[in-house]
Amino acid sequence: MTAPIQLIINADDYGYFPCVSRGIIEAAQAGALTAAGILANHPDLSTQLDCLDSVPHLDVGVHLNLTFNQPLTKTMSEKLARSHGHFPNAYLMSGLILTGKISLATVREEWCAQIEACQHKKLMFLNSHEHIHMLPVLFPLVLELAQAYNIPHVRLTQAEWLAPLTGAGLIRNTLMQAMQILNQRRLNTPTPLFLGLSRSGKLDYDALALMFSTLKAGNSYELMCHVGHFDAREISDPRLIAYHDWEAELALLQSSQLHALYQKFNIQLSHYHSLSD
Repeated sequence: MTAPIQLIINADDYGYFPCVSRGIIEAAQAGALTAAGILANHPDLSTQLDCLDSVPHLDVGVHLNLTFNQPLTKTMSEKLARSHGHFPNAYLMSGLILTGKISLATVREEWCAQIEACQHKKLMFLNSHEHIHMLPVLFPLVLELAQAYNIPHVRLTQAEWLAPLTGAGLIRNTLMQAMQILNQRRLNTPTPLFLGLSRSGKLDYDALALMFSTLKAGNSYELMCHVGHFDAREISDPRLIAYHDWEAELALLQSSQLHALYQKFNIQLSHYHSLSD
């Protein structure tokens, strides 16, 4: 009998907004998710962490952040005075790091604070908001922190060449593939093959059907998703609203059509601990 495909369904952005967190909890309670990454910068983080107690079977990790909201450390806040103590976008933040205007020591302090804010949970993985940990100057730091905090897995984001590709998508994939090749050499812990970059924020049935048709029996994969509820009282940034379709992804992951795809391709939902079993 052919070995099943092992698939971790991992929701990014737990703690992004309370409505997003509620949707992640709902999906986990329905058995549609097996993992979620925590954004630790929300001012009401402790309440949202308490809500995770209702889904003890859910693997949790830290969704390391340098590109949204306010930092947790004074040092990082001071470095971001020009942006009023808030993280800038990923391009500006990458520039600040690559030019040395924000040091690796400052990033390490901030990321340690984010991990420690979540450390009373059993942390299974590290990844990052907007994949900024894939910068070759930051990836070794993430591996160092994973070892220091006894966190067994680090996401290796991979390019995904699914049509149609826009010009921006082509540039993103080219950069991501280069970073993937560089960083993969440093990774010596088991990591599932990554899926979902090509439809980040707007995962749909057709894309999943195409992705699943390429998977190999017996391999382990991680599907990144962005499920949640949308509440206009909480989320007003038009860029975030244009990028995400939280409600559609939430409905898709709980749909009978998706479960039929799992059966068709012999896919079994899995957890991070199975990678080392």
